[in-house]
Amino acid sequence: MLLVVLWRSAPGFDVPVAWEKRLITARTRRTGLMAGAGALGGVLALTALSGTSSAATGDTSGTGTRPAAQAPAAKAPAQDTSDARIKITPGQGAYGVGINAPVEVTVSDGKLTKVTMTAVATGTEVRGTLSADGTSWQPTGPLQRATKYQIAAEAQDAQGRATDANATITTVSPANDFIGHVSPENGSTVGVGMPVSVTFAKAIGDKAAVESEFQVSSSSGQQVVGHWFNDHRLDFRPRTYWKAGSTVTVKMTLHGVQKTVTFTIGRSQISTVDAKTKQMTVVRDGKTIRTIPISSGSEEHPTYNGRMVISEKFQQTRMNAATVGLTNKDGTPSYNIAAVPHAMRLTDSGTFIHGNYWGAPSVFGNVNTSHGCVGLRDVRGGGDAEQPAAWFFDNSMTGDVVIVKNSADKTTLAPDNGLSDWNMPWSQWVAGSATH
Repeated sequence: MLLVVLWRSAPGFDVPVAWEKRLITARTRRTGLMAGAGALGGVLALTALSGTSSAATGDTSGTGTRPAAQAPAAKAPAQDTSDARIKITPGQGAYGVGINAPVEVTVSDGKLTKVTMTAVATGTEVRGTLSADGTSWQPTGPLQRATKYQIAAEAQDAQGRATDANATITTVSPANDFIGHVSPENGSTVGVGMPVSVTFAKAIGDKAAVESEFQVSSSSGQQVVGHWFNDHRLDFRPRTYWKAGSTVTVKMTLHGVQKTVTFTIGRSQISTVDAKTKQMTVVRDGKTIRTIPISSGSEEHPTYNGRMVISEKFQQTRMNAATVGLTNKDGTPSYNIAAVPHAMRLTDSGTFIHGNYWGAPSVFGNVNTSHGCVGLRDVRGGGDAEQPAAWFFDNSMTGDVVIVKNSADKTTLAPDNGLSDWNMPWSQWVAGSATH
């Protein structure tokens, strides 16, 4: 759904994007928006899209630009690295991709075994064609405008060693001036923790003028207030989580032109990870529906304490420590796992809750062994629906809240690290509004 909003350029559109550091440099939740960035003096196009960028780079050649996850729970066994190298074009996080642009998956020193391209909002799979020699794949026919797609590719080298890659791309708006976007997507259903988040490609100078043109309301009657995290990101949320079953409406009225985004809040699901007892309690609509043994961050790399929100879900994704600066003395990655199953992103800096098939069953509920992620028992390939990780994945949606407590971590989880808005006290949240 394209939302084109007329807006006069405000002073101060020249402040660089703020970057945050924890132990390592973390990339911002959304990459820079490309097409039409130089046209800001005329039209600001806000496109309602869902979620955030992909969990792992779409290039397995080692040139990826997004941090992968923190180390999985329990040390993974050494793996014989595949010679196959997958490349997804355009790269991870690309915006403004033409609907007839050359979207392509290629592999060197191997053959592709599976490629899927799916519209994030609808789950519709895009048909594609694999080359006769198995080294390239392309979609058949044009893509949809203003649509976010997730691409997942798998390949093997001559010795049968597997590798995989993921990328998320977004196609161009009809006006070809894709400058910013609003999430979640129009018509979507999300968990009670999902904030409304508006990301601008250029720094906003007159924040009060821009914020005043947004009206965010809920059918529950909850008061909703905006907060500027920096010159590029404006989020809206109520004092407490959205009411389950309510409808949230975002209206933008600029120069007499009104555009609307509406989304639904699903059931309430709040999952609490206790790093001390190594158990996760899943509460839905006020009732505990399951308690799951977990393994979280070790004493050296403890998991963040605080309230986090699931922003992305991946059936499988690669986790490579080198992409976040965690290497052994010889320069090799501290971990490099090609297909971590049932992975769900909790922070931009790399915290995931995911399946773990390499840890002994005795680990879960007894030992914290990861570099910060939360691990649940699983099987290789994630094909057993009875495993705890599969159950939690199937019973979770983006916007669900995951709370971590009793971790040894002494740092404060930044509210703008992913969708962690709820870690900011309400008084401070309101103080960050330009209109209150």
